[in-house]
Amino acid sequence: MLRRLSAALILSALASGSAVAQTVPTPRSHFGFDVGEHRKLADWDQLTSYFEKVARASSRVKLDTLGSSTRGRPFVMLTITSPENQGRLEELRAIQKKLADPRTIDGQAELTRLLEQGKTVVLMTHGIHATEVGGSQMAARLVHRLASSNEPDVLEILANVILLDVPSLNPDGLQWVVDWYNRWVGTRYEGAPLPWLYHYYTGHDNNRDWYAFTQVETQLTVRKAHNAWHPQIVHDIHQMGAHGARIFFPPFIDPYEQNVDPALISGINQLGAYMAAELTAQGMKGVVIHDRYDAFTPARAYQHYHGGVRILSETASARIATPVTVSWDDLRAGPGLDATVPAWNFPWPWGGGEWGLPDIVDYMEAGAFALLKNAAKNRRYWLENFYQVNQRAVEGWDRWPRAWVIPAGQANRTGLAYVLRILTTGAVEVHRAEQPFRAGGRSFPAGSYVIPMRQPFASFAQTMLEVQRYPDLREYPGGPPIRPYDVTAHTLGLLMDVEYFPVPDPITVPLSAPVEIPSWEFRLPEALRGAEAPRIGIYRSWQEPMAAGWTRWMFDQHGLAYDTVRDARLRQGDLQEAYDVILFQSQSPTSIRGGFREGTVPPEYAGGIGDAGIRALRAFVRNGGRIVAVEEASDFIIETFDLGISNAVERLPSESFFIPGSIVRVELREDHPVNRGKGGHTPAWFWQSSRAFDVHDPQIEVVARFSGGNPLLSGWLLGPEHLAGRPAVVEARVGEGSVMLFGFQPDYRGQSVTTWPLLLNALAGAG
Repeated sequence: MLRRLSAALILSALASGSAVAQTVPTPRSHFGFDVGEHRKLADWDQLTSYFEKVARASSRVKLDTLGSSTRGRPFVMLTITSPENQGRLEELRAIQKKLADPRTIDGQAELTRLLEQGKTVVLMTHGIHATEVGGSQMAARLVHRLASSNEPDVLEILANVILLDVPSLNPDGLQWVVDWYNRWVGTRYEGAPLPWLYHYYTGHDNNRDWYAFTQVETQLTVRKAHNAWHPQIVHDIHQMGAHGARIFFPPFIDPYEQNVDPALISGINQLGAYMAAELTAQGMKGVVIHDRYDAFTPARAYQHYHGGVRILSETASARIATPVTVSWDDLRAGPGLDATVPAWNFPWPWGGGEWGLPDIVDYMEAGAFALLKNAAKNRRYWLENFYQVNQRAVEGWDRWPRAWVIPAGQANRTGLAYVLRILTTGAVEVHRAEQPFRAGGRSFPAGSYVIPMRQPFASFAQTMLEVQRYPDLREYPGGPPIRPYDVTAHTLGLLMDVEYFPVPDPITVPLSAPVEIPSWEFRLPEALRGAEAPRIGIYRSWQEPMAAGWTRWMFDQHGLAYDTVRDARLRQGDLQEAYDVILFQSQSPTSIRGGFREGTVPPEYAGGIGDAGIRALRAFVRNGGRIVAVEEASDFIIETFDLGISNAVERLPSESFFIPGSIVRVELREDHPVNRGKGGHTPAWFWQSSRAFDVHDPQIEVVARFSGGNPLLSGWLLGPEHLAGRPAVVEARVGEGSVMLFGFQPDYRGQSVTTWPLLLNALAGAG
C-alpha cells in the first residue's frame, strides 16, 4: 500500500506521472467534447483510437485486441497498472495462476511469498447493453484519470491493482446505437428506440450468456480475461430505469445459488456496501443496496464460480444521451424500494429533477473508483480470500459428489459437445477413462468423461450439472411469489439431452490428461438438406424479439438457409411464391400487427404487418403453406385463423400458477413427424411467455402434452396441476396448409438443444 512505499519511490512516481500528465491526451482533445456532455457520444472507432493514443503515451496502460466482435469490429482490453507492474505482468499473472490452483503451491513459504507479491486483479466490463451508453463513455474518462493523475489514491491503485478494462462487451451494438442517436439528434426522433436488436443475435440477452458461452464476445472475455487472469473482483457496469434509485450496488437479495462460496458472498456484501458508502459520503443521493437483483443464475455471474466476486452496478438512465426530467411524483415504488422514502439500504433519496449523461458518467466513475480504492487498500484480503475459496474447492464440499461421469457412446453428439464445451471453457478439468470401470453402482465404458470434484472450479461443474430446486419465496406467507430477477434452472443434462451421473466415491481407473475445448457438432434433419429442403422465412419485425435473434443464431450454426421476412414483404402478398414455411418466434400480437407507433420512430420503421399482412398470411396457409409460431406468437396465429385454441394458464394469479423459467417434462406423440427421433418424452423450457393450450376443436391435433402429476424437472413451479396434461404443441389444418403452435420455447437462449429437433422437424415438414 502507499503508506509502505519509500519516499524515493513516491517522488519517482510523481516525477514520472508529471511527464505522463503532460503527454496523455485528454478525452476533450481527442473527441472534441468532454465525456458525459449532454447529447454527445463517442463511437467505437473514436474510443478505440483514443485508447491507442493513451497506451502510446502512458507506461501505465497497455492495449490488446483480443479478437473480433460478431460483426468484425476490434474487441479490446486495456491493462492498467503501475509501470513497475507492467514490466512484470507475466510474473504477476503466474502468481495469480498459482493462487487460483492451490494444488500447485509448494508449502506455506511459497504461499506467503505469493500473497506478499501478488496484486488484486480487477476486471471491469462496460456497455454489454448498448443502449446503456454511459459505461463505455465513462471508460475513456477513467482510463485518462488512471493514466495521467498523480493523486495519492491513483498511485495506490496503480501500485496494488492490475485493472483489466473491457470498455465495451458489445462493440457492434455501441456503434449502431451511437450512429442511430447521432443521426436523429436535434429532430423529433432524438432518443428514439433502435429498430433492431443491439446485439446482432441476442439483444439484451447477451449478459445471460456467462455459462453457455455461445457468443464471440463472451468467449473472448472468458478465455482471454477471466481464465487468463482469474480476477478476484469483476465489476459489471449497467444502467437501469430512470424512475427509481440513482445507482444500485450489492449486497444482492436472496437467493444466492447454493454453490457460491460463503466467503464470496461476504466479500460481495462488504465491497458493495463500501462503494455505496463512498458515494454517499461524496454527497451523491439515491444510492441503494440490497434491492431487486439476486445472484441465483450462473448465466449472469461467471466469476462466482471461479474464486472471485461480481459487483453489479446499475445507474439510472436518461433517453440515450438526452436528459430527462423526473419529478418527485414520478419516482416509483418498486419491489422492496420506495424511491421517495429513506431506508437502511437507501438512506438518502434523490429529490428529482433533470437527469442526464453527465450524472450517469459521474455516478459510474465514482463507483468504479471506489471499487478500485477498496481493491488497493485491501490487497492482502482479496488475495487471501481468493486462495481460500479455491482451497476449499480443491478439498471438496461435503454436499458434492467425488466426481461426475458422462458415459461414452451417447447418441446426441451435439448436446454432448455443448456440455463438454461449456465445462472446459469454464476451466473445469474433464478427463476420459482409459479403461471400463464401475462407480456408484454403475458400469461405464472406456472413454467415458470424468469430472473430478476436487479441483479449483468444481463449483461451476456442480451448478451446471445438478438439478436446481429453487426456494419458494413469497412476498408474505401464502401471498404472491417473489419474482426471481432471471430464471430458476440451468441443468445442462436436461437442456442438452445428455446423460450423466454423480459418483460418491473416488474413481481409481486411469484417466487421460484434461480434454481440450471440443468443436461444435450440428446435425440437420435430412429433409432440411439439399435442393428439396423447404424454403424457410423467419419473420423479423422492427421490434424483433430476442427469441428470434437466438433462432437466427441457431440456424446460422447449423448452416440452415433462411430468408428474413420483413413487414413490407408480408404486406406485399404472394408469399407462396417465395416460402414454404414462415416462422414467427415469440412476439405479442400487438407488436406483430402494429409495430412501433407512428411518430415514435422514423416513418420507415413504424407500423407492423397490418391488415394486408394478415390477409397475405391467410392466403399463404390456405394455399398450402405452413406457419410455425412459438409462445406469444401463437396468440396472433390463433386470432388470425380463428382457431379453437386458448391459453389455459393465461388469467391465473401468480399465487396459483407461477413458473418464471424452469425445465419441465413433455410427453411426445411418437407417431407424429415433428417428434421424429425423440422417443416418448423430452425436457422443455417453460417461462413467462410460454403457453399451456386448451383445445376446443377435435380436428386440431395434439402433438405433445405437458406430463401429468408434477411436470417440473428443475427450477420452480407453483400450481403444477394447471400445467399437467395440457397440450404443449398443436397442429391445425387450414385449407391446403397448416399451422404448428409451440406453447414452450424450443430454442431458449440457444441452449435447449433437447428441443431443437422439434423445431427443425416442424420446419422440415413443410413444402
